[in-house]
Amino acid sequence: MSTDVLVETKPSKDNAPIVETKSELQPSTAQRAWLVRGLSQPGGKLPLFDESGQRISPRTIQSSIDRGWAQPWFANPTKPDWLVCKLTDRGREAVRRR
Repeated sequence: MSTDVLVETKPSKDNAPIVETKSELQPSTAQRAWLVRGLSQPGGKLPLFDESGQRISPRTIQSSIDRGWAQPWFANPTKPDWLVCKLTDRGREAVRRR
């Protein structure tokens, strides 16, 4: 039994849809850099800021959540618009592949 989840369909040149699944997608450079940092953290906690002190892009965070590589961990009461996330098993697999 497959656990793949449909992400999107794209028309091809011959008008047949091409289906991408979560298991086939690879993290972008920004996603990979963010996700890798969770490998060494307790509970897989993902950082809010990069190595230069810049806030991680909300797009990077949300797209990683959408692909199942990260999941919200808890609400940040002082900054409710910041997503505190942790690495998922699927995220661990995604950064170890390549």
